[in-house]
Amino acid sequence: MSGSQAPRRLVVVGGGMVAQRLVEALRARDAAGAWQVDVFAEEPRTPYDRVQLTKYFEARDAEELALGDPALWADPLVTLHRDCAVTGIDREARTVTDRLGRVHPYDELVLATGSSAAVPPIPGADLPGVFVYRTIDDVAALRGWVEQKRRDFAAFSRSGADKPVRGAVIGGGLLGLEAAGALKALDAHATVIQFGTHLMDVQTDLGGGQALARLINGKGIGVRCSTATQVMKPHRRTGHVGRLEFADGGRLDVDVVVLATGVRPRDELARAAGLEVGARGGVVVDLACRTADEHVHAIGEVAAVEGVCYGLVAPGYAMAEVVVDRLLGGEATFPGADTATKLKLNGVDVASFGDAHARTPGAVEVVWADPVGGVYKKLVLSDDAKTLLGGVFVGDAAPYASLRPMLGSTLPGDPSAFLLPEGAGAAPSLELPDDANVCSCNNVTAGTIRGAVTEHGCTDLAGVKACTRAGTTCGSCLPLVKKITTAELEKAGVEVSTALCEHFSLSRAGLFEAVRVAGLHTFSEILERFGQGGRGCDICRPVIGSILASLGNGHVLAGEQAALQDTNDHVLANMQKDGTYSVVPRMPGGEVTPEGLIVIGQVARDFGLYTKITGGQRVDMFGARIEQLPQIWQRLVDAGFESGHAYGKALRTVKSCVGSTWCRYGVQDSVGMAVRLELRYRGLRSPHKLKLGVSGCARECAEARGKDVGVIATEKGWNMYVGGNGGFTPKHARLFAEDLSDDELIRAIDRFLLYYVRSADRLQRTAAWLDDVEGGLDHVRAVVLEDSLGIAADLDEQMAAHVAGYEDEWKAVLDDPDKLARFSSFVNAPDTPDPDLAYVPERGQRRPATADEKDSGAVLIAGPTLPVLVPEEAR
Repeated sequence: MSGSQAPRRLVVVGGGMVAQRLVEALRARDAAGAWQVDVFAEEPRTPYDRVQLTKYFEARDAEELALGDPALWADPLVTLHRDCAVTGIDREARTVTDRLGRVHPYDELVLATGSSAAVPPIPGADLPGVFVYRTIDDVAALRGWVEQKRRDFAAFSRSGADKPVRGAVIGGGLLGLEAAGALKALDAHATVIQFGTHLMDVQTDLGGGQALARLINGKGIGVRCSTATQVMKPHRRTGHVGRLEFADGGRLDVDVVVLATGVRPRDELARAAGLEVGARGGVVVDLACRTADEHVHAIGEVAAVEGVCYGLVAPGYAMAEVVVDRLLGGEATFPGADTATKLKLNGVDVASFGDAHARTPGAVEVVWADPVGGVYKKLVLSDDAKTLLGGVFVGDAAPYASLRPMLGSTLPGDPSAFLLPEGAGAAPSLELPDDANVCSCNNVTAGTIRGAVTEHGCTDLAGVKACTRAGTTCGSCLPLVKKITTAELEKAGVEVSTALCEHFSLSRAGLFEAVRVAGLHTFSEILERFGQGGRGCDICRPVIGSILASLGNGHVLAGEQAALQDTNDHVLANMQKDGTYSVVPRMPGGEVTPEGLIVIGQVARDFGLYTKITGGQRVDMFGARIEQLPQIWQRLVDAGFESGHAYGKALRTVKSCVGSTWCRYGVQDSVGMAVRLELRYRGLRSPHKLKLGVSGCARECAEARGKDVGVIATEKGWNMYVGGNGGFTPKHARLFAEDLSDDELIRAIDRFLLYYVRSADRLQRTAAWLDDVEGGLDHVRAVVLEDSLGIAADLDEQMAAHVAGYEDEWKAVLDDPDKLARFSSFVNAPDTPDPDLAYVPERGQRRPATADEKDSGAVLIAGPTLPVLVPEEAR
C-alpha cells in the first residue's frame, strides 16, 4: 500500500467472539494495512469466550475468558470502543452513530451483534430473582443473588444456614444444563424444566436424552421433561420469585430462576436501517455474507444464511473468514455450517454431529447402550451402512474426536466396532482424508495439520497450533491434532522423541517406572542400567534425584543423592538474590501456637532476619547465611517445627480458612482437614511443587480452586478439584469428584498425587499434565476413582510407605555430622560469614543493599559485626 493512500475504514458493530475473529483474521492477512478497523462493543470489556462462560463462576475474573492476544487491541490500525453501542446506521451517508451521539464514517460495515436471550411469555418472568444466562454481567448477577439469598437465610433463621437456595432452570438445552451446573457449583439446588420430551433435544435423540437425564440426576440435579411452566408466582413476603406453577398442575418452590429457552438474533439495527430480515429474524445475507446493501455484511448469530441463523461459534468463525477474504479482494463463500456440539458438565460427556436424528431417507442407526453405566452411543449411516452421516454420544464421547471429521466419508470395517467400550475390541484404524475438518472452531482440516509438519517444518504440537490455530479455541480437538501431528512426523522419518536428555532415551515417566520396578537406589546404578553413558547433566541428575526421593530412597543429602540436588535442595533452603537463604518452617493448615510464634520472632530477631507472612499461611524468614542455617533449624526443631519444604519440588502448603470451628458459614472442619492433608503429604517429592487448599464452605476463602488439589466443603462432605496452578499461566482447578467422605477424599488425593508423580514430565505442573495425559481429566478420574488401570492398590501401598517413612529433613541434618559439614561459607573458616553481604533498613526490617548503596558507603550492617576473612596470600 502506498504511504500516501489512507486506509479504508471498516466498522464492526459488536464485540463478541465472531467480531474478535474477524479483526484478528483481517490483521493477520492485511499486511499492507489497507483497512483501519473500528469495533463497537456494547459490553465494557474486550471480547471473551462466551462458550466457557460457566468458568466465570469459578474465576470471577473476566480476564480468564479473554480471547486471543491482547496486543490485537493495541494495534494502531484497530480501535476497540468498549461500552459504546451503536444506535443507528445511515446507509446512504455510510455512517454509524454511537450511544454518545458521535458519528463515525465507514467504507464497509459488518454487523456482528449476535443474539440475546429469549424470554418466554410466562407471567412473572420479570420478577426479581429471574435471570437470563448470556453475558458475564448475567453470570455475576446470578451469583450475587444466590450468595445474598444464602446470607439472608442465615440471618433470618437459626437453622437458616442449613437451608439451601432452591434454583430452577427453564430450558434443557446446552445452555440450560450449563446453567444448572453453575447453580450446583454455587451449592444451590437445581432443577431443569424442559418443555420437550428429553434433554438437549436439538442435539440428541430420545434414547440419548434419557441416558443424559439419568446422568444429570446422578449429579444431584433434578430433571422434569414434557413440562410447560404456566406462571411464576412471587414470594408473599419478599416479592421475589417464589414458585413455579406448571400446566400439568404441578408446582415447584424456588428462590432463583434461570431462563435458558434459546436466543433471538439482535437484528434491531438492521431493521431500523431498512435491511431485509428473515421470517424468524436475522439479517438476510448471501453466501458471501453480504446483505442487499453491497457495503453492509452480517456474520455470526445475527446473520441468516439461506434463511438459517446458526447459534454456534464455528459457523460464525467461518463467516468472519469469508468477509475478511472478500474485503481483501477474494471470492470466498460460506462453506456451510458444522453443527457439531460437545457439552462437558461435571464429568458428563455429551456430543453430537451431523444427522443425529437420522432424518436422511433410508438412514441406518447403529446403537450401543449401557443404561446401568449411563452410556448411550449411536452412529447414523447411509442405507448401505457404509457412509457416516452423524452420531450421538452420551456418557462416553471418546469416539467423537476421531469420528466427527469422517462425516460424509466411508467408515472402514464394522461401524459397531467404533461404539464398543474400551477393551471390548479394537476399533478399525481411521486415516482421515485431507479435507476432513478436524478443528471446526477454526475450520482447520487434517490436510492443513499435515501441511504444518511437511511444508512448514513444525515438529511438535505447540508449533502446529501456532501455525494452524487448530485447538486454540475450545481445545476438544487437541487429542486428534496431536495424533495427526505425531503420525505425520513418523511418516516423514522424524523421530518423535520422548527422551529425558542425551543420557537417557526414556521419558521421565518411563524412567520412573523403570527405576521403581528394577528397585535401583543410586544414580550410578540407574545410569549403568538405563543410560547411554557419560556422567549425566543438569536435566537428568535432578530428575533422578527427585525420582529416588519420590520412591522413599532416604534423605536427599545421603550418599550419591546429595550430588544430584539443585542449589535449593542442596542446602534445604531457598537461595535469595543476595546469596543468603530463607527459612520456612511448616505450619500445617496455617495453624500455629502462640508459643511457636514467639520462638519464630525470637529467632528472626536474634539472627537479624526479614520476616513475612506468605500466601501459604506460613512465616518466611529471609537473610540467613549458610553457616547460620543449622543454628536456626536447631532452635526451630527444638520448638516443635520442621522443614516446610519451601525449597523442594514437593508439597509446599495446604492453605485453609478457619472452617466450621470458628466461621458461622463453615460447614466442615477445613483446618482439621488441611492439617491432616499437610501432615500426610509433607515431604512428598514430585515433578513440580505442589500446593493444596481446603475451604470450609462455598465462599472459598482458602482459594482452593487455584491449587493443584483444592478441597471445598459441602453439607454432604467434600468436593475435590484438581489442576489449579499459579505461575506464568495461571489455571483454575477443575471439579474431580463431589460429596466425598473424609476417607474417600484422602484416598482420591493419594492416588491422584502419586499417579501424577509417576507419569508427569519433568518440571510439569498438574495443570499441564492434565492437558497432556492421554484421555485428559476423564482418564485420570477413571484411574483414581474406578481403578481403570488396576494400579490403585499399588498407589495406596506407595502412599502408605511414604507416610510411614517420613522424616524431617532439617532434623536429619542436625543429627548427622557429615551432612552438617556442608553448611559453611568457607571451607577453611566455617564460622566466618561472607564479607560481601550488606543490608539497609526498610519498613523497620533489613533488606539486601543494592550495588549503588554498597558503593555509596551508606550501608548499615545488620546484626553483630563479624571479622572479615583475609585470604592467606594477602596477610
